[in-house]
Amino acid sequence: MPEIPDIEVFCRNLIDQLKGRQVAAVKVVNGKKLKDKPAELSKALTGLKVLDVYRSGKELRIRFSKDVILGIHLMLTGDLFLLEEKNDRKSTIVEIHFKDGSFLALADRMKNASIKLSPVDKDGIDALDKGFNFKKLKEILAKRKTAIKNILVDQDIIRGIGNSYSDEILWHTRISPFSKANAIPDEKIKELVTTTKKVLKSATEKIYKKHPGKINGEVKDYLLIHTKERPESPTGRPIIIAERGMLLTYYTDEQVLYE
Repeated sequence: MPEIPDIEVFCRNLIDQLKGRQVAAVKVVNGKKLKDKPAELSKALTGLKVLDVYRSGKELRIRFSKDVILGIHLMLTGDLFLLEEKNDRKSTIVEIHFKDGSFLALADRMKNASIKLSPVDKDGIDALDKGFNFKKLKEILAKRKTAIKNILVDQDIIRGIGNSYSDEILWHTRISPFSKANAIPDEKIKELVTTTKKVLKSATEKIYKKHPGKINGEVKDYLLIHTKERPESPTGRPIIIAERGMLLTYYTDEQVLYE
């Protein structure tokens, strides 16, 4: 599932590509899992112009004229395509057609990606929010004995971080992903806040620079730990892979376990 760096890049590129385009029609191809009915989407969006595209956690938001907001959640395998010719993708969920003849298609082979009018944000604080600071993270962790990785990937607690970047962040701070959240010392909590923002922002800029115009797919080139491309960390320690349910956790023995 795309995390903050990829979603940030998609938003930057989509606003460049879509701003000012006027919606001519909305075509729902597979709306079984959509909350809004095709007629509701069409009525709400037709005739409106795209004003902005921004991110909320792992989700995209498109702001149209009349202050209409459309939320897009790509889930695990969703992709966006800006097209000008016939769309032959059988996995298409919805198409937003513009008056210039182009259209934005949302597709997902697993059919889980979705769009939603007037989306409501989850309760968690965004990982790049100014309010995500030492005081806030200290408050979050003090209440919980669960593993720190579980906290970082829980969108109802902290939004925007997923399985891949949580491993990267924790390796950079040398905190074991299995550390109890309320056992992590203050100095490491401060480091965790700083490192979280640094890792996410750095990856965003690298992806944006190397992949101009990109609006789909995940870029894993800059992952140092959560990757099968190398057996060792940059410091030469073997990368350990732990399987918990459907998720794989990548870490090294350099990371301190706080209990």
